[in-house]
Amino acid sequence: MARLMLAVVKSLRGLSALVGVALVSACAGGASSEYGAGDDWAFPGGDVHDSHFSRLTDIKPGNVAKLGLAWSYDLGTNRVQEATPVVIDGVMYTSGNLGRVYALDAATGKPLWTFEPEVDMQVNRAACCDQANRGVAVSGGKVFVGSLDGKLYALDAKTGKTLWSVDTIVDHDRGYTITGAPDVAGDVVVIGNAGAEYDVRGYVTAYRVSDGKQVWRFFTVPRDPKSGPQENPELEDALKTWDPKSRWDIGGGGTVWDAINYDPQFDTVYIGVGNGGPYAISRRSPAGGTNLYLSSIVALDRKTGRVKWHYQETPGDSWDYTATQPMVLTDMEIDGKVRPVILHAPKNGYLFVLDRETGKPLRINALVRTNWAKGFDLKTGKPNLTPDESEYWKGPKIIFPASAGARNWYPPAYDPARKLYFAAVLDMGNLMFTVPPDKANDPRRPRALNVGTSLIFTPQLQDVLPTLPPPLRAQVEALPAWKWVKEKPFSSELRAIDPLTGKSRWAVQMEGWQDRSGVLSTASGLIFHGTIGGKLMVRDADSGKLLKEIQTGSSIMAAPMTYRVKGVQYVAVATGFGGGGWSYVPNYSAAYRNGNANRILVFRIDGGPVPQPEPLPPTEVASQPPAQAAGVTPAVLARGQGLFFENCAICHSNQLRANVPDLRRMQPGVHDAFQQIVREGLLLPNGMPRWDDILTAQDTAAIHAWLIAEQGKTRAAELKLKAAGKPLDAPSAAIMSSF
Repeated sequence: MARLMLAVVKSLRGLSALVGVALVSACAGGASSEYGAGDDWAFPGGDVHDSHFSRLTDIKPGNVAKLGLAWSYDLGTNRVQEATPVVIDGVMYTSGNLGRVYALDAATGKPLWTFEPEVDMQVNRAACCDQANRGVAVSGGKVFVGSLDGKLYALDAKTGKTLWSVDTIVDHDRGYTITGAPDVAGDVVVIGNAGAEYDVRGYVTAYRVSDGKQVWRFFTVPRDPKSGPQENPELEDALKTWDPKSRWDIGGGGTVWDAINYDPQFDTVYIGVGNGGPYAISRRSPAGGTNLYLSSIVALDRKTGRVKWHYQETPGDSWDYTATQPMVLTDMEIDGKVRPVILHAPKNGYLFVLDRETGKPLRINALVRTNWAKGFDLKTGKPNLTPDESEYWKGPKIIFPASAGARNWYPPAYDPARKLYFAAVLDMGNLMFTVPPDKANDPRRPRALNVGTSLIFTPQLQDVLPTLPPPLRAQVEALPAWKWVKEKPFSSELRAIDPLTGKSRWAVQMEGWQDRSGVLSTASGLIFHGTIGGKLMVRDADSGKLLKEIQTGSSIMAAPMTYRVKGVQYVAVATGFGGGGWSYVPNYSAAYRNGNANRILVFRIDGGPVPQPEPLPPTEVASQPPAQAAGVTPAVLARGQGLFFENCAICHSNQLRANVPDLRRMQPGVHDAFQQIVREGLLLPNGMPRWDDILTAQDTAAIHAWLIAEQGKTRAAELKLKAAGKPLDAPSAAIMSSF
């Protein structure tokens, strides 16, 4: 799949030191002026630096064996959970899918209030990577959250009442969503959008904290010059890096779906910009170019939204190498000088150390195998591109790393005493090739996927290869990177990394390539992280040694956090599988075994056991499908299959125990209402959007015919398995997408 998915007022208060390194930071409303979080965890990243580091030491190696459950809270949902809670003055604020917000007593879990936005569920058409939401911002008695359909809400922190809301979407005829957390920067709150796989032009907007009035907006890619001058001079400069005949109608991508950081030291907002759309530069900008500001870190003036500096991590991005992965702000001694820096590991496989004041790269080190580029020239900051190995629009290529990213949204943690960056790292590639029509003027598909690229991840590539057409199979086996696939299809690890060298102090294997999670680091020398197998793991920060393992029975991807109330230190984490590739639920996950009920789990020393969800019942044989309608031919079935993969497969994996229905198992009533469901929105309140603007009745009938055929095949195969006494719960082998 493509994308296989806070703050108190930040005012400069003073200077503090930690282990001899001076660090400028901010404080307000419970946020400490020191590096790392204290009793309060006032931002999703813990502190103004987004370090995911805590100064608390009550939970330590000597007593962590006694860690147990203090309380839990059922969020009432069963989709993705990616947010890290905020705790201020004994109250926990956190978000759930779609933009729900929960306020809980942080010591007991008692609910204080909840907020559920009224979401236009048609927006699910444009949500490539589930109904994710990555957190709230808290400032001046307000809680800020974005909803999936693009609204930004300011809620009263005591009551949850809506104080103001604003529609952030510039064009509702395009595939915009919000999945990231807003960030408060002085007197403004800044939010971006998702949708680069669809038909959008990315931007971020700053709204006044007090009343929601728009202060400034920065578009991340130029608009069609035929529409008139660009919105600011920096976009005029960026326009020079695009083909004048670029696919302006599609939008260009560049969404800022995560990674917004305010730096009070320089009164600057840093944003990480997403991938291009369509993916291949041959379609997006046929004459080439670096295509600013795609896949870049851009420093914006807080007051005006004007560019201070930019650094493009993946020039001319064609591989979904977003720069929207979390940033850490810190100070480091480099070449004999202490410099304010950004630590950033985007999808492209490299760890960057950037000067926060100038944007100059100070260190760039590879974390995984890469063949889109052979390293970077540190003097120029530019990658040494390898077009023979990476230009898949000229023929299929195996690209490392995969579009799922060497790093992704899973928050890292940085311990300034140990000078270690703790993060989930995925060393994996994918086969990429364009799908017809491979030309610059293919029509835009409104509010639909416009990527124009297919990909198969390397863990499945060996299994899928025999099913590919012989000419394509021969091309794949002749590629230089095929050797990498055979040697090591993937490696998913939690690593302790030296940011200046990229080398790991230690690394531990995760349970599978889909098993990645956020990280918490503490001054007591502990590392907390989860697994999608359902375990909360506690490790020694210096060695990676496992000190405590708690089976929760629920998949964990979000980053844990810690806080203290009335002298007691707690550790909290949200549970729930989803995100990029969300409908492909691996059989080693707790979500596959037990379902995906979402919970907040909070732990303390001398806590109790975690209640385990009931296992899901055994899979039943697929029911008998209805007879095919008259006139269904092999050509109709082939057309239905193509339409399904083009429009439906990103959500409906047709895999057992996915978070959406397996359409090989439809019941008679669903078959009878298939046209009404797909084209008329019969199940829109449940999140199934209508498709009558793209799919005709004949299109829908062709898809239905193919699904009827698939259901028949599935039933026949499962009856044989049942007769032989074999289990039916074998998940789909391949993850392949045609965007």
